[in-house]
Amino acid sequence: MRRALPYVIAAGLVLFGWKKYHERVTLLSSGAAADDPARLDVERDGRNASRYQCDGRVYCSQMTSCEEATWFLQHCPGTKMDGEGDGVPCERQWCGHH
Repeated sequence: MRRALPYVIAAGLVLFGWKKYHERVTLLSSGAAADDPARLDVERDGRNASRYQCDGRVYCSQMTSCEEATWFLQHCPGTKMDGEGDGVPCERQWCGHH
């Protein structure tokens, strides 16, 4: 079992890296509009220039705007902001249609 542990860890890292690479390629090839707040901005040096980053926040009470909640819903796993499952997060707090 001890001999297999480094291989399991390496496989996990490779899978994680491939997933991140695939997400970036998909977003870049989708041709997202320049005014879309959820798009992936890439500076000349290739760093992610997005205003937001997945940092563990998952609830509407942790958001500061509809734009931020929408970005988190679209990019971060495990969010709990779309109870209706309609793709609109935080309808009571931020993204409600009054």
